[in-house]
Amino acid sequence: MSETQKVWKPTEEAKSQATQFRLFAVLLWLGAIVAQIFAIRFFLQAVNSGESPVNAWVIGLIVLDLVLVFAGSFLWKKSNRLNPPSEQNKFLFYMQSQLGVVLAFVAFLPLIIFILTNKKVDGKSKAILGSIAGVALLIAGIGGADFNPASVEKYTEETNMVEALTGANSVYYTKGGGKYHLYEDCYTIKNSERLNGTVAEAHAGVANHSDFDLCEICKKKKMKEDGIDAETLNEKVKQMNEKATAPANESVETLETEETQKDAA
Repeated sequence: MSETQKVWKPTEEAKSQATQFRLFAVLLWLGAIVAQIFAIRFFLQAVNSGESPVNAWVIGLIVLDLVLVFAGSFLWKKSNRLNPPSEQNKFLFYMQSQLGVVLAFVAFLPLIIFILTNKKVDGKSKAILGSIAGVALLIAGIGGADFNPASVEKYTEETNMVEALTGANSVYYTKGGGKYHLYEDCYTIKNSERLNGTVAEAHAGVANHSDFDLCEICKKKKMKEDGIDAETLNEKVKQMNEKATAPANESVETLETEETQKDAA
C-alpha cells in the first residue's frame, strides 16, 4: 500500500464483480422466497381439499427453495471475498458476512410454521414435511454461514504482513491455488502458471477460496533469510495496522503539527 492508501482497498474490477454477484444473489434469494410462497399455497390447497399435503409439488418446491438459497449464499460469500465489509460496525459486519444464514430462515421458517401449526394436518404428514423443511433449513443455514469471513481489516493486516516481510505489496499466486506467495519459485506453485500482483489483486483472482492467505513456507523462508523472529514481525505488523486504521482526522492533525513545527523552525 502506498503512503496515501493505508487501508486495503479492492480493485475496481473486484468491486464490479462483487456488485454483479450480489445482484444475482438477491435475485436468487427472491426466487427462493417465491418458491416458499408457492409451497405454502400448494400445502394449503391440499389441506383444504382433504388431500395429503405430502405431495410432489410441495416437496419439489422445498427442494427448489433450498437450491436457490444455497446458490444465492454462494454468490454472496464470493462477493464478500472480492469486496469485503469493515469490522468497524460489528452489527453491519455480521449481517453482511452472515446474510446467507438470515435468508435461510426467511426462506424456510414461515413454511415450517405453517406446516407445524395447521390443525387440519395429521401428525404423520407434519412429521414428514416438517422434517424435510427442517433439514433443508439446516443445510441452507450451514451453506450460508461464513466461518472465515473476509474484512477490510483482515485484508489490511495481510497486506501489511507482506510489506513488513518484503517491503512491497507484491505476491505470486495461481488461479486455482489456495495461497499467495512471496517467492515465484516456491515449490508448491513451480509447476503452475503463476500470476503476480498486489494482495488485493490476488484475492480478486481467486475469490472462491475462503481460506486464501499467505503461504507459510514462503513466510518462514523470508523470516529465516532476514533473521527475524515471529515476535519482531508481529510487532512490526501491529504498528503498521495501527497506523493504517488510525482516524483520518488524526493524520490531518499530525500533518498540521509537523507543518507548524517546520514553520516555527
